[in-house]
Amino acid sequence: YQRRVHGGVSKRSMGIMNSFINDIFEKIALEASKLVRYNKKHTLSSREVQTAVRLILPGELAKHAVSEGTKAVTKYSS
Repeated sequence: YQRRVHGGVSKRSMGIMNSFINDIFEKIALEASKLVRYNKKHTLSSREVQTAVRLILPGELAKHAVSEGTKAVTKYSS
């Protein structure tokens, strides 16, 4: 018997998902910071993050991530 959290997902599964998300975040942040340095800039903007997402995530996943990110930035900006 495993303890269930977050709508029927086990604690272990949630831990695995958390590690996965943290790993992807780390990869995107690293790639975005490389892009900033490569372009001789000093500010990491949504443009670098978007490019990093396109470089790291495969095909359709990247498209959805960019779409959701753009939506979030638009909502935050307004």
